[in-house]
Amino acid sequence: MAVKRKTQGARTPTSRSAANKARAGRSSITYSPHEYIKVVPPHPLKPTLSIEELIRAKTEQSDSDQFAGQAPTAAATPHLVYSGGPLLTRVQVYTIFWGKKWSAQPGAGLATRLNDFYKAILVSPLMDSLAEYNVPGKSIGHGSLLGSKVISANAPAGSVTDTSIRSQLKKWISARTVPATTANTLYFIYLDPGIVSIMGGSKSCSSYCGYHDAAGKVYYAVMPYPSCAGCLGSMAAFDALTGTSSHELCEAITDPVPGSGWYDEQNGEIGDICAWRFKKVAGYTVQLEWSNAKNQCV
Repeated sequence: MAVKRKTQGARTPTSRSAANKARAGRSSITYSPHEYIKVVPPHPLKPTLSIEELIRAKTEQSDSDQFAGQAPTAAATPHLVYSGGPLLTRVQVYTIFWGKKWSAQPGAGLATRLNDFYKAILVSPLMDSLAEYNVPGKSIGHGSLLGSKVISANAPAGSVTDTSIRSQLKKWISARTVPATTANTLYFIYLDPGIVSIMGGSKSCSSYCGYHDAAGKVYYAVMPYPSCAGCLGSMAAFDALTGTSSHELCEAITDPVPGSGWYDEQNGEIGDICAWRFKKVAGYTVQLEWSNAKNQCV
């Protein structure tokens, strides 16, 4: 899902609090000082209004409600603003299936299907729709699947932190286990079923279903396997994976360094605004994305 890195001490619903940092310091798990991000939440258990419905339902709050600490009843109209950062204009996706369950069936078959998804979606109308976020000198077009790798060495057992994933990715690049990064490379790292991803003190399934971020000029997304109701959203696992992957893909293209590309300070990235709303593109389940031009999820 989407990510925004915060400054030290910033607080968001998914930011690590001082208490979390203190606990992290006493445990065997280490965290990067930059693990302050927003992530895609699990599927809501109860029906919620869409962003368009919230906008249409604008209700003025009284001063007494605001002084009483009542949350606003209507969302601000989303509008993504460009902050001058990089864009992935011709994204080159490289998939990494990290674990011990991707080499044999059924994992190998699922990995093949996910690669086929990228081959189709990276030249689909989904990419065409992102052209409205072109800026001078940076025009977003079709991408490609650069390649794929199943890696079982040093596979996580039980859980893995974002700090560990960053470290491992840099080692793979240095050792040429995976291709060297370019201005358009986006590594998608898929974890084994049962492996818990830990980011900023939060855990996959309980707090999020995926995220993307940048380690310097290395752009990557992490896809925990959807083994809970909150990350399946009543869909088959493959559809849940393509839905979440498309969310992170579009966000990484338009905001590869979270918060420096196209971002809305109140509503997040292009995918956050439309989370858990899907359509079919090229035969695959993908998430709707926010359109500034149409002022709605498309």
